[in-house]
Amino acid sequence: MVEEGGGEVLVDTRPAEEWLSRAQELVPTARQKARETKGFPGRWKMIISKLEQIPSRLSDLSSHPCFSKNALCKEQLQAVCKTLGEAIELAELCVEEKYGGKLRMQSDLDALSGNLDLNLRDCGLLIKTGVLGDATLPLAMSRSSTEPVAGTNSNIRELLARLQIGHLEAKHQALDILVEAMKEDEKTVLAVLGRSNISALVQLLMATSPRIREKAVAVVCSLAESGSCESMLVSEGVLPPVIRLVESGSAVGKEKATISLQRLSMSAETARSIVGHGGVCPLIEICHTGESVSQSAAAGTLKNLSAVPEVRQILAEEGIVRVMINLLDCGILLGAKEYAAECLQNLTTSNDNLRRSVISEGGVRSLLLYLDGSLPQESAMGALRNLVGAVSIEVLLSLGLLPRLVHVLKGGSIGAQQAAASAICKVCSSTEMKRLVGEAGCIPLLIKLLEAKTNSAREVAAQAISSLLTVLQNRREVKRDEKSVPNLVRLLDPIPQNTAKKYAVSCLGSLSSSKKCKKLMISYGAIGYLKKLSEMDIPGSKKLLERLERGKLKSLFSRK
Repeated sequence: MVEEGGGEVLVDTRPAEEWLSRAQELVPTARQKARETKGFPGRWKMIISKLEQIPSRLSDLSSHPCFSKNALCKEQLQAVCKTLGEAIELAELCVEEKYGGKLRMQSDLDALSGNLDLNLRDCGLLIKTGVLGDATLPLAMSRSSTEPVAGTNSNIRELLARLQIGHLEAKHQALDILVEAMKEDEKTVLAVLGRSNISALVQLLMATSPRIREKAVAVVCSLAESGSCESMLVSEGVLPPVIRLVESGSAVGKEKATISLQRLSMSAETARSIVGHGGVCPLIEICHTGESVSQSAAAGTLKNLSAVPEVRQILAEEGIVRVMINLLDCGILLGAKEYAAECLQNLTTSNDNLRRSVISEGGVRSLLLYLDGSLPQESAMGALRNLVGAVSIEVLLSLGLLPRLVHVLKGGSIGAQQAAASAICKVCSSTEMKRLVGEAGCIPLLIKLLEAKTNSAREVAAQAISSLLTVLQNRREVKRDEKSVPNLVRLLDPIPQNTAKKYAVSCLGSLSSSKKCKKLMISYGAIGYLKKLSEMDIPGSKKLLERLERGKLKSLFSRK
């Protein structure tokens, strides 16, 4: 937990040297008084041992060349003097046995011991952080400065040091300024950020003050979104307190914590850690009850977790399938719905049990309805592609699969179109289904997809057309499309990157009974391609080559 001892230290006009002298005078007095105490021997023995460490820390501070110019140093000496004064006062009460009650005095002595720990630690940190070399203003004055917060590296180093040193209110003020500095000049902050600063921020996430936790997680969120220190945040233990804030923080705290997890969960290793630290349940709860931004970030985080195969079953056991389907139906932001679709796509990639779960929860219907949008995305169509093989054709037809396939092939992203073509390959297991797909208007759209820039999209389009061509009605439609033969001949290119060539050979073979199509194949250079493909033993290429060459000879003889 973050220490709350020490009270607010007021800015004082006296120089640091005067505060040093005061502290050096108080140390022997405090030690002497502590040794004279009656009662509580264990507690006083511990306090005395800490008092004896103070002179060496004061010496370390005073020997630094910038000792008298540094505001942090002066503030630390003020804090030490205050603690020493408390030690003397409590010792006198114990000597005279005038304290109000034993339990009250035990509590006061424990607080004194904690303040001494804080003073000793902070003096050490002042040396370690290196900020003593920077002449700085007191915090209260720096807040009112008209100069930019992130003006110099030394200002930022001082701010970061204040996250580690001193009483809680000073840390709160430093957090306020740091939040503004991140908005104003994030690069400057990141340039001087160190592991110890990250560790201090993580400690502030566990402060008893909700305001401190809220400000700390705002800074953590900015750091996570910067993309430059995720590994440091995770290694310094940021996940458990951030997950607790998702679970029980304020509305703002929950939002910033959830956004932080969304960014951090992009790493598979961190995603596993989030699951291991119990992050799934609070994220699912945010999907149920959160505000729009928090809901979207929670859905995005769960989508990232679902990309890790070994945690998918854990997610399913926590009820993620129902939650994602609900988001598809009722998500506040479009982004939340898209994350839900991506999550369902991940969950159904290779797990039959999860596919059955999505189907039984009504996921197919929800995905089809989501595809009715103006620009259908790959995720929803990809999830459907994963599911159609486990659903009866009758159910798919009754839910309106075919019009959605046409809609996606017409206006979807290239990834969505590719997934739609893949789904056609999966559902066309019968002559009747192939006929219905052709009648729905998919064939011209698949022929157009043969022109896609990505090889994988061209391949699956050719595969779908090859399957549909076993039906006479579909062959006639393909023959009528003036782009079909030219597009398919281009896919005969023998280069290794072209994985569509075997399907192109199959399609052209189905069309080669047509004299018109054979002439087009020859005119677009199919024979040259097929000679190379025959040497590569591509199935069907030799037979198609022979047909075309015979046709070419007949054409020559007929001209004579």
